[in-house]
Amino acid sequence: MLKLYVAPGTCALASHIALAEAGAAYTVEKLSFKTNQQNSPDYLAINPKGRVPALVTEQGILTETPAMLAYIAQRFPEAQLAPLDDIFAFAEVQSFTAYLCSTVHIAHAHKMRGHRWANEESSFADMKRKVPETMSACFSLIEGKMLRGPFVMGEQYTICDPYLFTIAQWLEGDSVDINAFPKVADHFKRMAERPAVKQAFAELA
Repeated sequence: MLKLYVAPGTCALASHIALAEAGAAYTVEKLSFKTNQQNSPDYLAINPKGRVPALVTEQGILTETPAMLAYIAQRFPEAQLAPLDDIFAFAEVQSFTAYLCSTVHIAHAHKMRGHRWANEESSFADMKRKVPETMSACFSLIEGKMLRGPFVMGEQYTICDPYLFTIAQWLEGDSVDINAFPKVADHFKRMAERPAVKQAFAELA
């Protein structure tokens, strides 16, 4: 059985939803960021990065959301969470998840993780002020060039969809109106109604 380490409000939700969509047998271990549990010796032995998610498998431990999503899609091919029989299409899927991880998530993180990039308090404030602009730019690109509709890759639901849904949840807190991006807003509403999404939220409660 797989074991997923999560924390509420984090990108771990994407892998959580994907596991539920796949019908996988898994357990969830919730960490408390308020008590800094992600940096406890016990958890650092699982993920030395001190972050979530982490996925414990029979072969070892995986970290980083794009890798975990690709693993879930390939481990449960019957769920059809990625175009595994099309090399280029699968690369497109991974290109989208990489963009969310390496660019959009980082833009969001500048709001409360400025200490990763600077030391001065004035720099933290400047980075925080920039977040609405950078997140809006990211989602303008997703809206206009990347979200094919009705799902990210078009007609087929893929691992891209729970990841986009997860990060789109952060827009309100980043002072960005999701309704400025009609395709993203529609995608978000439809995703919220999926049984796997409701299951993941119930398991986080």
